Amino acid sequence: MNLREGFGSLRGVSFRVALAARRLLPPKSIHAFGPGDDQIGAILAINLDRQPGRWRWLQQELGRFRAQGGRRLSQLVERLPAIDARDGRETAPTADVDPIYTMGDQLFVQPDARLEECFGRDQAIRMSRQEIAVARSHVEAWKRIARGPHKYVLVLEDDVYFVHGAHRLIDQGWRAALQGLGPDEGPHLLYLSYLDAGGTAERADVTANLFRPIRGLWYFSGYVLSRSGAERLLRMMPVVGPVDLWINHRFGDLRVLALSKSALLQRGDGGSDNAYSILPYLARSGTVDAGPSPVGPTAGGRGLVLAWNAPGATDVMGMALSTLGYRVRTFPAEAPSNRLATMLESEGLFDAYVDANLGDAAIEELVRQRPDARFVIGATSQSSDHPATPDRVHRSLPVARSAVVPMDALAGNPWEPLSHLLALPVPDHAFPRGVSHGIGVFRAEEANLARKTDRLGTNKIDESPWVLPPTAWRPRQDVSATSARACEFTPCLNVDLTSHSAAFRALTETFPGNMATFEPTGIEHSAEGASFALRKSASGVRPLSSGALASTDSFTYGRFEAEIRPARGSGLVTGFFLHRDLPRQEIDVELLGSRPNRMLANVYFNPGDEGTAIAYGYRGTPHEIDLGFDATADFHTYAVEWTPGSIHWLVDGRIVHVRSRWDPTPIPHLPMRLHANLWSPRSVELAGQLDDDTLPAHSAFRRIAVQTLDRVSEICGDSADPCSEHLGHEGLLEPAEQQPSTRQPAQ
Repeated sequence: MNLREGFGSLRGVSFRVALAARRLLPPKSIHAFGPGDDQIGAILAINLDRQPGRWRWLQQELGRFRAQGGRRLSQLVERLPAIDARDGRETAPTADVDPIYTMGDQLFVQPDARLEECFGRDQAIRMSRQEIAVARSHVEAWKRIARGPHKYVLVLEDDVYFVHGAHRLIDQGWRAALQGLGPDEGPHLLYLSYLDAGGTAERADVTANLFRPIRGLWYFSGYVLSRSGAERLLRMMPVVGPVDLWINHRFGDLRVLALSKSALLQRGDGGSDNAYSILPYLARSGTVDAGPSPVGPTAGGRGLVLAWNAPGATDVMGMALSTLGYRVRTFPAEAPSNRLATMLESEGLFDAYVDANLGDAAIEELVRQRPDARFVIGATSQSSDHPATPDRVHRSLPVARSAVVPMDALAGNPWEPLSHLLALPVPDHAFPRGVSHGIGVFRAEEANLARKTDRLGTNKIDESPWVLPPTAWRPRQDVSATSARACEFTPCLNVDLTSHSAAFRALTETFPGNMATFEPTGIEHSAEGASFALRKSASGVRPLSSGALASTDSFTYGRFEAEIRPARGSGLVTGFFLHRDLPRQEIDVELLGSRPNRMLANVYFNPGDEGTAIAYGYRGTPHEIDLGFDATADFHTYAVEWTPGSIHWLVDGRIVHVRSRWDPTPIPHLPMRLHANLWSPRSVELAGQLDDDTLPAHSAFRRIAVQTLDRVSEICGDSADPCSEHLGHEGLLEPAEQQPSTRQPAQ
């Protein structure tokens, strides 16, 4: 067991034991609760239907206290079903919640010079589905209070508990609120629980028991709301951004008070279910260091899954099963009928197969011989059966082991029948639209599956579900045999970096694991190109500062080339790479200052449509390449050729490394920006220990060129690959989904 996890578990047990012991004590009285007009007459508890344990626990916690007159608070509470982030219909934009807010909204609550410098106040941020669900749940509580009989109601989220002495804090604060404002002019909103925003909260009219907040309170998990306050909030809607952020902007329009000390806190024995939309920006600015990403879902090993897409659809099933954590192998529609035994030879590498063109007898045999097998059939209103599953066989599939997943927008949440069949939680993110069959993201070339070894001759790789096991992959050794490629690229950018170019922007940010922040002052343009300087920093955000560039546009497939002279020295990495977030995908060239004759090639893959919050990869699939020369001595040309079927890394025009589909990951398929930087990793294993005597260190980029991929022949993809029809600067899309091109003229 991880010691950190072990101690976390012990703390959780200790917390629960302490709370359970408190229930053995006589109940405390809180006179602020009662039937009078000047008392809190009811409690609304927001609780998800799928979390009954939390509801029972909260009732027990409320049972520790009595209202004036002797009734326990558990007798005053009413459960309000929370909006579930897993229901796409409930988290769709409504008149109640606007999911787009700005960095300026965030900075109003908690000023942060670094955030503002990195992104500007106009940076748009989209709320997570969980944040939308939380906001809508609170809005439903306000509606209930506005039309209800009680003048004052306590609103609780179901993960709070009462701190020691909470009864005194609440009573003293409530009396002070009514004395200061009068019973007829009581507070619209009284915070019983909050978190000071980084110690920056502005307070007015501070007393021993209360203060009036001007701005700067996070959390909205325990508050008293008056009926008139609820009516006012409803007139101010929509909620723009996370509800605890938005309410700060309304303080001037309401009579808002807060206890001098929180009487309620969130439980310490479980993590939050929320996903915070601001976190990626905090990590990029260096305000927080998120550390390594968590390990991905591990649906694999639960048994064999066979799935078929609805006719004419994109590869929805492959993407959906991959998002659930399965290693998915798909088959092209034109492939000949697959013998069952041949298909399952790769079992152990893959646990889900999509669009396998099996005959009736093979499917019947699989039903008989594999009781662990599950069958998933995509359907639309236009088609009840799939050609690969004839009507007779379709009807004979065991009901308990099969599911029909509707693809129509109005047919409900497709995750529900799929997750129920596979005994997995319903994901919080939207069901994927899928990707063109021609791209073949999850297709596997037989040659790759045959290249197995018992010993991995490369660095550690991810244990995430979208990477083949280390015992199933080793880097290609025959890269010279792949030099006869027939890809056709069209020039898009050819940037001389001796001066500033509008095609690239200087970054003001960082990322977890990087000891340096990127600053525009870390870049100088000269006759040798753009020079990045890594030096000690006095900012305090990170101990070092450096320079980085990122392309203004995003690209999907093409040839990306740079003339680079990397920095020399332990602890230094010069990077040239394609990268995106939501989901995270990346193709890397990393030049190691500690081993100047080595280059690191790397790929990160996470599944999903654009916007899916999956970023589990944290090591990728790195492979070191012996360059045969000291890269830091002079400029050399490094290139990446990225196509739907393969990635080629080239140095001075010579192929040095190749990856194909499932070799050992799927090929990234979404638009990415092109980056260049100099950084210092925390990982000594990756780049060695930084030697301060080598600072400042410099790397130089003289030229960057981009060519987009316009046509793909048999060697680059499939003979049936439709790339030549639909591939452009913004990627491989079905004709109806084609986005406007952002191609720039060559420079």
